[in-house]
Amino acid sequence: MLGLVLLAFWALAVVVSGTKIFPSPMDVVRGLLELARRKLLWAYMGDSLFRVACGYLAAVAIGIPVGLAMGWWSSLARAANPVIQMLRPISPLAWMPLAVIWFGVSNLAPIFLIFLASVFPIIVATMNGVRNVPPMYVQAGRNFGLSTRALITRVLFPAILPRILVGLRIAFGVAWLVLVAAEMIAVDSGLGYLIIDARNAGKRYDLVVGGMLLIGLLGLILDTLIRRAETLRAVRWAFHE
Repeated sequence: MLGLVLLAFWALAVVVSGTKIFPSPMDVVRGLLELARRKLLWAYMGDSLFRVACGYLAAVAIGIPVGLAMGWWSSLARAANPVIQMLRPISPLAWMPLAVIWFGVSNLAPIFLIFLASVFPIIVATMNGVRNVPPMYVQAGRNFGLSTRALITRVLFPAILPRILVGLRIAFGVAWLVLVAAEMIAVDSGLGYLIIDARNAGKRYDLVVGGMLLIGLLGLILDTLIRRAETLRAVRWAFHE
């Protein structure tokens, strides 16, 4: 309902202002249909989703084990945490010039930036989750004779899974922002590239706004899928301090 109200307000504002620059909702629809007929729309969306999937999944695959290890072994945390805390505040976009030098104008540059944007929030969330597990959980596992590996997989990981999911959502939000910015500079395809190319080549603001709406819509859909994981039976519970 709110979406329809906003669309109506948008269309009315364009008519009342008499602007010749800012597009109406129908202009945006026509522009996106034009891209679809030229078979560019799905290609750009597919490129963006491919890049964010590669960078984000690589961050998940590395960030969770590293966070678990740092939370479990305090000596490793003391050695690695200063480096992580030094690198974490650096904006992933600050790495863009180096990414272009290292990987050129290719998919590897934005994938690398997305990885950097995602991996640190995941490591920190996982590490803090391990540190906040009540000692009684670990002690109970040891009393039952569980090995360190079994203790981590059967006790520790299920206990911190709700916290990991929060970290995954935060990491994805940052990764999606970085993807769009990286595509404006480091590649020649994707939704971010669509926005900057439409602006520079003929001032196609219908495609600029259309690209922005697609980015928001895809981000909403992907975030919803991640939130759905929070309703799974394995993560419906969480301990309270």
